[in-house]
Amino acid sequence: MSFLKPNQILHYLALKYEGNWDKIAQAVQDKEKPDEELYQKLASTSQSKYVTLIDPEYPLSLKQTYKPPIVLFYHGDLSLLDDSSKCISYVGSRNSTPYGNEMAKNICSRLSKYGYSIISGLARGIDVAALEAALESKGRAVAVLGNGIDYCYPSENTPVYERIKKEGLVISEYPSMTKPTHETFPLRNRIVAALSKAVVVGEAAKRSGTLITVNYALNSNKDVGCVPFKATEESACNTLIKEGAFLIESAEDVLLMVGDKRGELEKP
Repeated sequence: MSFLKPNQILHYLALKYEGNWDKIAQAVQDKEKPDEELYQKLASTSQSKYVTLIDPEYPLSLKQTYKPPIVLFYHGDLSLLDDSSKCISYVGSRNSTPYGNEMAKNICSRLSKYGYSIISGLARGIDVAALEAALESKGRAVAVLGNGIDYCYPSENTPVYERIKKEGLVISEYPSMTKPTHETFPLRNRIVAALSKAVVVGEAAKRSGTLITVNYALNSNKDVGCVPFKATEESACNTLIKEGAFLIESAEDVLLMVGDKRGELEKP
């Protein structure tokens, strides 16, 4: 007989199966008996906090997404996810242009001053530019990882990762030092989309992984906005705008998209 609480059993399974949703769900269905000695060993290697799907602190917005993470590992202030209406996901290309980076900086810094949390992955390019802008504006930055919560990928973003751990929130469904795979990043994108009121695409090629996040957002009936690019460029942003995405030229356009009246009052 196990003396572990239900949420501890879920934590054990997440550690044992390294956050693999399908394996954890199957273990729950099979009523797998936890090995308490193994649990103590695995838990001792984890440096993060965690919250499970059955805990009251678990973000409500995630419960409504496809395959909600059974356990969410985190560093920082989990309360930043309490109100998804005050969260905007800003995502885009790893191979970003100076223009894309500048727009991310301008829009996300302004959104931070309006009181919105900026949510993104920790990939190079647009993602990290958006998070850095939130930090520099003394705003709220939330990084969603596609690998273990204690593993920073790419390593060049370690300074930003460490700063967000202290000043914002870093989350992942993968424990400890779990390495990323070609499957974990697309799955990460469902979390990025689920946590926010809307998704803004700062830059993306026509065959970009960013479009996975867009699809998750659209399937959840969330608004999608895009920063426009030159007509001569092969831009997924321009294509999405043609298909009905909001055209985003400023933070005030984002406010208008989500129904925040301050956008109408303050847009030039």
